[in-house]
This record gives sequence, C-alpha cells and structure tokens, in this order.
Amino acid sequence: MSKAEWENNEEIKIFREYLRIPSVHPNVDYTPCVEFLQRQAASLELPVEIVYPVNKQNPVVLIKWEGTEPELPAIILNSHMDVVPVFREKWTHDPFAAEIDDEGRIFARGTQDTKEIGTQYLGAIRVLKAQGFKPKRTVYVSFVPDEEVGGYLGMREFVKTEDFKKLNLGFSMDEGSSSLDSGYYVYYAERTAWHLRFKISGTAGHGSILLPNTAGEKFTFIIEKMMQFRKTEVQRMARDSQLFFGDVTTINMTMVNGGLQNNVVPAQLEVVFDLRIAIDVDLEALEKQIRDWCVEAGGGIELEFEQKDEYVPPTKVDDSNPFWLAFKQAAEELNIEIRPHVCPGNTDSRFLRSNGIPALGFTPINNTPILLHDHDEYIRADSYLHGIEVYTKVIAAIANV
Repeated sequence: MSKAEWENNEEIKIFREYLRIPSVHPNVDYTPCVEFLQRQAASLELPVEIVYPVNKQNPVVLIKWEGTEPELPAIILNSHMDVVPVFREKWTHDPFAAEIDDEGRIFARGTQDTKEIGTQYLGAIRVLKAQGFKPKRTVYVSFVPDEEVGGYLGMREFVKTEDFKKLNLGFSMDEGSSSLDSGYYVYYAERTAWHLRFKISGTAGHGSILLPNTAGEKFTFIIEKMMQFRKTEVQRMARDSQLFFGDVTTINMTMVNGGLQNNVVPAQLEVVFDLRIAIDVDLEALEKQIRDWCVEAGGGIELEFEQKDEYVPPTKVDDSNPFWLAFKQAAEELNIEIRPHVCPGNTDSRFLRSNGIPALGFTPINNTPILLHDHDEYIRADSYLHGIEVYTKVIAAIANV
C-alpha cells in the first residue's frame, strides 16, 4: 500500500488519533484519552465505565463486551494510556504527530508501548462484531494509568477494589514486546524487581589524609561485588545462546550521590542498583548475600529497598491451562510462531498473576526493532493491521474457552 492508502485506512486513523494525545509523564492529563475511548466504545455500541481506584486524576477505563454466558469468569484485555517522556531533539519526527513515512512507518511515542495494543483490541472487536461473533465469556478492554511509573496509582490499586472483584476475571492479556525476527514473543512470567539504595557511611575529614574506614572504600567494595555479580550474568548469556533476556538476572547501577567538596572526604555516599531477578533465584538467599557484603565492606551501610517486589508464580503454559491451549491453537491456525519467555521488564500482568489470574503478555509485532522508551519509536502500518488480524483470532479463541 502507498502512504496515502495507509493514511486513509480507518483503523490507522483511529490509532493515529490516540497517538496524538500527549499522555506523557510527568503530571499526565488523562482526560483526552478517556474522551477518545468513550467515543470508541460508542462506535462499537459497547458500554464504558470509568473507575477511580486512587483519585480522579488516574482513571481506569473499562469497555465491556458481554458474553452469552456471563456467569463464566471473564477475559480482560489490558493496556496503559500513559507513555514515557521524550527527548525531542533525538527524534527525527514529532513524537506526538504520528507521522507516516514513505515506508509506512508510524512514528510516535506509544506505538510500541502500549497504545498500539489498546486500539488493536478495539479493531479486532470491530471485526468480530461485524462477523456476528458473540463471545461466550464477557470480554473487558481496560485502559489503565500510571503503568510507566510502577502502576501504583493504576492497576496495583485497582486489583484491590470491589469494582475489580466484580469483574470475575479468569484470564488476562497485556503487553509484550516486538520481536526481531518473524516469530512472536509471549510472556508468561516476569522477573522480580528490586531497586536497592546503599547508604554508605564512613570516616569524614580532610582530603589530604589517609583516613581509615572511609565511605569511598566501602563504596568501592560494594560496587565491585555488584559488578562482579553482573559480569557472571553477562557471561551466562554469552555462553548459552538459548538464554533469553528474561532468563538471567540483570544488575545495573543507575544512580550515584555524595560528596560536598573536592578536598573533603565525605561522611556518606549513596549508590542505587536496579535488579531484575530471574524466576529461579532464591530471593531470601540473594538478600542475605547482599547484606553480608555490606558487613564485609566494613559495616556502616544502610540497605534501603526503594522497590521490593515479591515473587509471583508464572502463568502455566502447558496442557493444564485451557486459555494457553486456546491461544496456541489460534496461533497455529494463523501459521505464526509463538515463543514463550519470561518478560525482561515489569508490566501490570504481575498484579493480575499475584491475584491468581493467569496472564499472558503479547504484542503482535514482529521483524521490528524493540524501541520501547527509545527515540524514534515506531510501528509499521502493515504490522499494525496484521496485529488486528492476529487479535481477532486470539480473542475469539480465548473468549470461547
């Protein structure tokens, strides 16, 4: 198709309208998103409800497609409305203009994370309704806030509400990521996220004196231990080409603070590490190891968990999970290859899984660079429309389990 044909495609028009809403952190105004989604629900002749789990600034939008057997546990198709900030000077296109180039690439923040799946869900439902399909199970399409900063004002609190419990959910689908080849990633679990701040105290004084037990010495010890830990995981990935990003533990130093003046030995230094811990790691043993390093460094180190997620059991991807079987059967009928993996990052699926609801992360984009949170984020128009075809098959399958 030509650029003009992409621009005149109705599904592409809807998608680009959503992308042009700058629901970007910080201080997101979700009002235009809510109004857009209300119009979409009306065009599909489906009821929409707005829920406020925490406050009026952070709405959850629920579009309901009632099933023929509504007493059965329902399906939820989730995505988030918020997007991460941009460095406009690093973009070759306006990140909120949703421009299409001659190759059919749509450039905008949110094209991969995750405005695309939100409107693809709706596009698939539009197709199914036009075909006269009626789901056995009720299908909810949810659009949540705050995911990009942890979900603490969105899904994390929503799952605690009576509004959520009334949905009677049996299965969830949420975001995945694009793949670099012709296959598709399906995420059935997530690593455990820890954000560790080491507050390292030591002897302060003049920079010309070799003082004992300084914060700098302890700081160096901790850095070396954490970076050696990181190195072992890098080596594991290098040795085993079968390992996926989510199969190992990632350790990255993200913040360093401290010091008052260049000739003053500081009384305290701080360093922050972002850990995404593989699902086969003993969390208690890991925490003990890190605390032991603090003692070995010389003491005087306060370990603060700025985020300490608990282990969440994976969703089963075997014959015991009828939703997985339906998903897999749909993929086979579409003749697409799906590869189950542990998600490298964190999504709202962890809040569903922690409540006993099986969840899969799936974004039907392939042969595309992974550009979540990156500059010049884009999706190809043909890939976007193919994703609607994929969801049409998948949603019909899981809704009739």
